[in-house]
Amino acid sequence: MADIICAGFGGQGVLAAGLILAKTGMNNGKNVSWIPSYGSEMRGGTANCNVRISDGKVPSPFIKHSDILLAMNIPSVSKFMPLMRTGGLLVVNTTLVKDIAYREDIEVLGIPATDIAEAEHNLRGANIVMLGAFASAGRLFDKPVLAAGIDEFFASKGRSNPKNALCFERGYAECQRL
Repeated sequence: MADIICAGFGGQGVLAAGLILAKTGMNNGKNVSWIPSYGSEMRGGTANCNVRISDGKVPSPFIKHSDILLAMNIPSVSKFMPLMRTGGLLVVNTTLVKDIAYREDIEVLGIPATDIAEAEHNLRGANIVMLGAFASAGRLFDKPVLAAGIDEFFASKGRSNPKNALCFERGYAECQRL
């Protein structure tokens, strides 16, 4: 089972990133749960979601200790990094998260997700950059599976943005171990 938390400010696409991971798991025969949590003022307030992906039954949708954290901002790192399991993976948006002491018992991948999304003229694509960095770790889904999951997610909503593929590719290629 993989316990994942995606966290950031409202409007950064953390709930969508969690949905993409959950739907990708479902499309690949896994059992999943997705629970969102956000402040009263969605855009700009805090937002996060719990995603559980398992070959077996998902006993509860709530996560006490995560295996994976996708953190878009400093409050997310501060709140959720202490709850990570030893050996977990933290993917962090280094555009907004600076001067943080990371735990030594977890793997940390840094990616300037917001900067990359802006450079690709896809201001709402920082979450996709983060998913690319996550795919590079090879922890849950490999690159083609997650890329297909992203495409399917947006196609199911009747939307297609070729710049998402560019953001995903750059996130995959440019993440750094911190």
